[in-house]
Amino acid sequence: METITSRDNARVKYACKLAASGAFRRSEGRFFAEGRKLCPELARGAQLEELFCTAAALEKCPELAALPGTHFLVEEHVADKLAGVPAHQGVFGVFRTPAHTLEEIRPGWRCLALEGVQDPGNVGALLRSAAAFGFDGVILSAGCAAPYAPKTLRASMGAAVRLPVIETGALPPVIAALRQKGIECLAAALYRSQPLGAARAGAGGVCVVIGSEGQGLTAETIAACDRTVRIPMTDRVESLNAGIAGSILLWHFRGAGL
Repeated sequence: METITSRDNARVKYACKLAASGAFRRSEGRFFAEGRKLCPELARGAQLEELFCTAAALEKCPELAALPGTHFLVEEHVADKLAGVPAHQGVFGVFRTPAHTLEEIRPGWRCLALEGVQDPGNVGALLRSAAAFGFDGVILSAGCAAPYAPKTLRASMGAAVRLPVIETGALPPVIAALRQKGIECLAAALYRSQPLGAARAGAGGVCVVIGSEGQGLTAETIAACDRTVRIPMTDRVESLNAGIAGSILLWHFRGAGL
Protein backbone atom coordinates (compact mmCIF):
# COMPACT_ATOMS: atom_id res chain seq x y z
CA MET A 1 0.00 0.00 0.00
CA GLU A 2 1.49 3.31 -1.08
CA THR A 3 1.82 5.96 1.64
CA ILE A 4 0.93 9.56 0.84
CA THR A 5 2.76 12.08 3.00
CA SER A 6 2.17 15.32 1.09
CA ARG A 7 -0.98 17.44 1.08
CA ASP A 8 0.01 18.50 -2.45
CA ASN A 9 -0.16 14.96 -3.82
CA ALA A 10 -2.01 14.92 -7.16
CA ARG A 11 -4.46 12.20 -6.05
CA VAL A 12 -5.30 14.17 -2.91
CA LYS A 13 -5.86 17.35 -4.90
CA TYR A 14 -8.12 15.46 -7.33
CA ALA A 15 -10.20 14.01 -4.49
CA CYS A 16 -10.56 17.42 -2.85
CA LYS A 17 -11.72 18.94 -6.12
CA LEU A 18 -14.37 16.24 -6.45
CA ALA A 19 -15.60 17.09 -2.96
CA ALA A 20 -15.76 20.81 -3.67
CA SER A 21 -17.13 21.07 -7.20
CA GLY A 22 -20.38 19.66 -8.57
CA ALA A 23 -19.38 20.63 -12.11
CA PHE A 24 -16.11 18.72 -11.74
CA ARG A 25 -17.96 15.66 -10.40
CA ARG A 26 -20.26 15.69 -13.41
CA SER A 27 -17.43 16.14 -15.91
CA GLU A 28 -15.36 13.34 -14.34
CA GLY A 29 -18.24 10.94 -13.63
CA ARG A 30 -16.91 10.44 -10.12
CA PHE A 31 -17.66 11.51 -6.57
CA PHE A 32 -15.92 11.68 -3.20
CA ALA A 33 -17.11 10.38 0.17
CA GLU A 34 -15.82 10.25 3.74
CA GLY A 35 -16.61 7.88 6.59
CA ARG A 36 -15.76 4.47 8.02
CA LYS A 37 -19.36 3.30 7.58
CA LEU A 38 -20.35 5.33 4.52
CA CYS A 39 -17.52 4.27 2.20
CA PRO A 40 -18.16 0.51 2.58
CA GLU A 41 -21.89 1.13 2.14
CA LEU A 42 -21.30 3.06 -1.07
CA ALA A 43 -18.91 0.38 -2.34
CA ARG A 44 -21.87 -2.04 -2.38
CA GLY A 45 -23.57 -0.04 -5.14
CA ALA A 46 -20.91 2.09 -6.81
CA GLN A 47 -17.44 1.26 -8.11
CA LEU A 48 -14.81 2.24 -5.54
CA GLU A 49 -11.71 3.33 -7.43
CA GLU A 50 -9.47 4.74 -4.69
CA LEU A 51 -9.55 4.41 -0.91
CA PHE A 52 -7.54 6.67 1.40
CA CYS A 53 -7.12 5.56 5.04
CA THR A 54 -5.11 6.66 8.04
CA ALA A 55 -3.21 4.07 10.07
CA ALA A 56 -5.56 4.68 13.01
CA ALA A 57 -8.62 4.01 10.85
CA LEU A 58 -7.16 0.75 9.51
CA GLU A 59 -6.28 -0.38 13.01
CA LYS A 60 -9.83 0.32 14.18
CA CYS A 61 -11.49 -1.19 11.08
CA PRO A 62 -9.16 -3.79 9.51
CA GLU A 63 -12.03 -4.95 7.28
CA LEU A 64 -11.44 -1.84 5.17
CA ALA A 65 -8.46 -3.61 3.63
CA ALA A 66 -10.87 -6.01 1.88
CA LEU A 67 -12.62 -3.23 -0.06
CA PRO A 68 -11.99 -3.02 -3.82
CA GLY A 69 -9.97 -0.34 -5.57
CA THR A 70 -6.48 1.03 -5.10
CA HIS A 71 -5.65 1.75 -1.47
CA PHE A 72 -3.46 4.52 -0.07
CA LEU A 73 -2.24 5.06 3.46
CA VAL A 74 -2.39 8.78 4.30
CA GLU A 75 -0.80 10.64 7.16
CA GLU A 76 -3.04 12.58 9.53
CA HIS A 77 -2.28 16.01 8.07
CA VAL A 78 -3.17 14.68 4.60
CA ALA A 79 -6.42 13.27 5.97
CA ASP A 80 -7.17 16.71 7.43
CA LYS A 81 -6.98 18.18 3.94
CA LEU A 82 -9.18 15.47 2.44
CA ALA A 83 -11.80 16.02 5.15
CA GLY A 84 -11.65 19.79 5.08
CA VAL A 85 -12.31 19.81 8.85
CA PRO A 86 -10.15 18.77 11.84
CA ALA A 87 -12.59 16.08 13.04
CA HIS A 88 -12.86 13.13 10.67
CA GLN A 89 -12.88 9.32 10.62
CA GLY A 90 -9.78 8.89 8.47
CA VAL A 91 -11.51 6.99 5.63
CA PHE A 92 -12.12 8.55 2.21
CA GLY A 93 -13.11 7.16 -1.18
CA VAL A 94 -13.29 8.14 -4.82
CA PHE A 95 -16.17 6.38 -6.57
CA ARG A 96 -17.46 6.16 -10.12
CA THR A 97 -20.88 7.80 -10.35
CA PRO A 98 -23.71 5.42 -11.31
CA ALA A 99 -25.42 6.48 -14.55
CA HIS A 100 -29.22 6.19 -14.80
CA THR A 101 -31.75 7.53 -17.29
CA LEU A 102 -35.52 7.98 -17.50
CA GLU A 103 -35.67 5.12 -19.99
CA GLU A 104 -35.06 2.69 -17.13
CA ILE A 105 -38.42 3.49 -15.51
CA ARG A 106 -40.99 0.77 -16.15
CA PRO A 107 -44.77 0.55 -15.68
CA GLY A 108 -45.55 -0.44 -12.11
CA TRP A 109 -42.63 1.45 -10.59
CA ARG A 110 -42.92 3.50 -7.43
CA CYS A 111 -40.99 6.73 -7.97
CA LEU A 112 -40.17 9.87 -6.05
CA ALA A 113 -39.72 13.13 -7.96
CA LEU A 114 -38.28 16.25 -6.33
CA GLU A 115 -38.59 19.77 -7.70
CA GLY A 116 -36.24 22.49 -6.48
CA VAL A 117 -35.37 20.82 -3.17
CA GLN A 118 -32.08 22.60 -2.55
CA ASP A 119 -31.23 21.44 0.96
CA PRO A 120 -28.81 18.48 0.79
CA GLY A 121 -30.05 17.20 4.14
CA ASN A 122 -33.61 16.95 2.83
CA VAL A 123 -32.57 15.34 -0.46
CA GLY A 124 -30.38 12.83 1.37
CA ALA A 125 -33.11 12.01 3.88
CA LEU A 126 -35.62 11.46 1.08
CA LEU A 127 -33.24 9.18 -0.82
CA ARG A 128 -32.85 7.15 2.37
CA SER A 129 -36.63 6.99 2.91
CA ALA A 130 -37.25 6.00 -0.72
CA ALA A 131 -34.82 3.10 -0.37
CA ALA A 132 -36.28 2.10 3.00
CA PHE A 133 -39.88 2.04 1.76
CA GLY A 134 -39.28 0.01 -1.38
CA PHE A 135 -39.34 2.71 -4.06
CA ASP A 136 -37.79 1.88 -7.40
CA GLY A 137 -36.20 5.20 -8.34
CA VAL A 138 -35.80 8.90 -7.60
CA ILE A 139 -36.00 11.78 -10.08
CA LEU A 140 -34.33 15.11 -9.28
CA SER A 141 -35.23 18.23 -11.25
CA ALA A 142 -32.78 21.00 -12.04
CA GLY A 143 -32.20 23.07 -8.93
CA CYS A 144 -32.17 20.15 -6.49
CA ALA A 145 -29.18 19.49 -4.26
CA ALA A 146 -26.68 17.19 -5.98
CA PRO A 147 -27.19 13.57 -4.87
CA TYR A 148 -23.46 12.82 -4.79
CA ALA A 149 -22.33 15.95 -2.96
CA PRO A 150 -20.68 15.12 0.39
CA LYS A 151 -23.49 16.56 2.55
CA THR A 152 -26.19 14.75 0.58
CA LEU A 153 -24.27 11.47 0.72
CA ARG A 154 -23.92 11.72 4.48
CA ALA A 155 -27.65 12.37 4.90
CA SER A 156 -28.58 9.49 2.57
CA MET A 157 -26.28 7.02 4.39
CA GLY A 158 -25.44 5.31 1.12
CA ALA A 159 -29.00 5.20 -0.27
CA ALA A 160 -27.92 7.26 -3.28
CA VAL A 161 -26.41 4.10 -4.81
CA ARG A 162 -29.06 1.62 -3.64
CA LEU A 163 -31.68 2.72 -6.18
CA PRO A 164 -31.57 4.61 -9.48
CA VAL A 165 -31.21 8.37 -9.02
CA ILE A 166 -32.03 10.27 -12.22
CA GLU A 167 -31.09 13.93 -12.62
CA THR A 168 -33.18 15.76 -15.19
CA GLY A 169 -34.41 19.22 -16.17
CA ALA A 170 -37.94 20.57 -15.75
CA LEU A 171 -40.44 18.09 -14.30
CA PRO A 172 -43.62 18.63 -16.41
CA PRO A 173 -42.34 16.76 -19.52
CA VAL A 174 -40.95 14.01 -17.27
CA ILE A 175 -44.33 13.64 -15.58
CA ALA A 176 -46.01 13.45 -18.98
CA ALA A 177 -43.67 10.62 -19.98
CA LEU A 178 -44.39 8.75 -16.74
CA ARG A 179 -48.14 9.07 -17.26
CA GLN A 180 -47.76 7.60 -20.75
CA LYS A 181 -46.28 4.53 -19.04
CA GLY A 182 -49.37 4.26 -16.83
CA ILE A 183 -47.67 5.63 -13.72
CA GLU A 184 -50.01 7.84 -11.71
CA CYS A 185 -48.35 11.11 -10.67
CA LEU A 186 -49.45 12.67 -7.39
CA ALA A 187 -48.45 16.22 -6.49
CA ALA A 188 -47.99 17.10 -2.83
CA ALA A 189 -49.94 20.37 -2.68
CA LEU A 190 -52.87 21.98 -0.88
CA TYR A 191 -54.99 23.34 -3.75
CA ARG A 192 -57.85 21.02 -4.73
CA SER A 193 -56.16 18.16 -2.89
CA GLN A 194 -57.46 15.06 -1.19
CA PRO A 195 -56.30 13.91 2.26
CA LEU A 196 -53.49 11.39 2.14
CA GLY A 197 -55.57 8.76 3.90
CA ALA A 198 -57.95 8.64 0.94
CA ALA A 199 -55.21 8.30 -1.67
CA ARG A 200 -54.25 4.88 -3.00
CA ALA A 201 -51.71 3.86 -5.63
CA GLY A 202 -52.98 2.00 -8.68
CA ALA A 203 -51.48 -1.17 -10.12
CA GLY A 204 -49.76 0.83 -12.84
CA GLY A 205 -47.36 2.47 -10.41
CA VAL A 206 -47.11 5.80 -8.66
CA CYS A 207 -44.84 8.83 -8.66
CA VAL A 208 -44.92 11.07 -5.59
CA VAL A 209 -43.96 14.63 -6.59
CA ILE A 210 -42.61 16.94 -3.87
CA GLY A 211 -41.35 20.52 -3.86
CA SER A 212 -39.37 22.52 -1.33
CA GLU A 213 -40.94 23.77 1.89
CA GLY A 214 -40.48 27.41 0.94
CA GLN A 215 -41.59 27.35 -2.71
CA GLY A 216 -43.60 24.17 -3.08
CA LEU A 217 -44.28 22.81 -6.54
CA THR A 218 -44.65 25.06 -9.57
CA ALA A 219 -48.12 25.49 -11.01
CA GLU A 220 -46.96 23.80 -14.23
CA THR A 221 -45.79 20.71 -12.36
CA ILE A 222 -49.01 20.46 -10.36
CA ALA A 223 -51.05 20.78 -13.55
CA ALA A 224 -49.00 18.02 -15.19
CA CYS A 225 -49.86 15.55 -12.40
CA ASP A 226 -52.98 13.37 -12.22
CA ARG A 227 -54.10 14.76 -8.85
CA THR A 228 -52.89 16.38 -5.65
CA VAL A 229 -52.67 15.01 -2.13
CA ARG A 230 -52.04 16.64 1.24
CA ILE A 231 -50.97 15.52 4.68
CA PRO A 232 -53.68 16.49 7.20
CA MET A 233 -52.23 18.59 10.04
CA THR A 234 -53.42 20.72 12.93
CA ASP A 235 -53.09 24.49 12.72
CA ARG A 236 -50.26 24.45 15.27
CA VAL A 237 -47.71 24.43 12.43
CA GLU A 238 -47.83 25.99 8.99
CA SER A 239 -45.88 23.34 7.13
CA LEU A 240 -43.45 20.42 7.31
CA ASN A 241 -40.03 20.45 5.74
CA ALA A 242 -39.57 18.44 2.55
CA GLY A 243 -37.67 15.63 4.25
CA ILE A 244 -40.39 14.93 6.82
CA ALA A 245 -43.38 15.49 4.53
CA GLY A 246 -41.83 13.41 1.78
CA SER A 247 -41.01 10.55 4.13
CA ILE A 248 -44.64 10.43 5.31
CA LEU A 249 -45.83 10.26 1.71
CA LEU A 250 -43.28 7.59 0.84
CA TRP A 251 -44.36 5.47 3.78
CA HIS A 252 -48.00 5.78 2.73
CA PHE A 253 -47.21 4.58 -0.81
CA ARG A 254 -44.61 2.02 0.33
CA GLY A 255 -43.94 -1.18 -1.57
CA ALA A 256 -45.87 -4.39 -1.02
CA GLY A 257 -44.82 -6.46 1.96
CA LEU A 258 -43.52 -3.55 4.04
